[in-house]
Amino acid sequence: MDPIALQLYSIKELTAVDFLGTLEKVAKIGYDGVEFAGYFDTSAKDLKKVLDGLNLRAAGSHVGIDDLKNNLEHSIAYALEIGSPYVICPGLPEEMRSSADDYKRIADFFNLVGQRCKENGLQFGYHNHDFEFQQFDGEFALDLIAKQTESDLVFLELDTYWVEFSGLRSIDFIEKYAERCRILHIKDMKSLADKRNTEVGAGIMDFKAIIAAGQKQGVQWYTVEQEAFEIPQLTSIEASLKYLKSII
Repeated sequence: MDPIALQLYSIKELTAVDFLGTLEKVAKIGYDGVEFAGYFDTSAKDLKKVLDGLNLRAAGSHVGIDDLKNNLEHSIAYALEIGSPYVICPGLPEEMRSSADDYKRIADFFNLVGQRCKENGLQFGYHNHDFEFQQFDGEFALDLIAKQTESDLVFLELDTYWVEFSGLRSIDFIEKYAERCRILHIKDMKSLADKRNTEVGAGIMDFKAIIAAGQKQGVQWYTVEQEAFEIPQLTSIEASLKYLKSII
């Protein structure tokens, strides 16, 4: 079965209180890996020991733009020590994305980051929200990033919810980006009238088709992310995992 991870930002309230204890709960629920959104002052050595003990794989690390600019070497060293193969930019602040030229500048920077990651045996990627589907001269911002970056230096972590939120189809972009689409963020939408995030399988998105498209293109991780909860967080992420396992 293809591996399923949890983006830990989903349960940030729990990890902020008990990071390592929460990892144990995620492992017991049955996730294959976790994608990090901060390490809560835990040393890489200690985190690696916990991951190994839980048989939980590091499925990537979200690293903000400021750290990519100012602490890249530390981020790379940490990822290497915990066995995380991916360093991923989770998005861009508003002041860096107001024009096509802004995206071209950030693409140049991403190429530099990607080159440094590649030199260290890591892969660098970018995670979208909805604003990357704003158009500049008839092109989506996400397409500008893809066009202006080198395919061997920058991959795309496609967030399927934000694609559909923007009125588009995830499978179209999975097919467009093909092998560059290495990770899919899996999150569901209640309805077209109520676009709030809900448990995977409880909404309107066609994840059977999305997963099939991802498998065709060789997606490496299917990563659950939940941004709003109407039931307890651990119950929610367990429900999403159960549904995903039933269709993968």
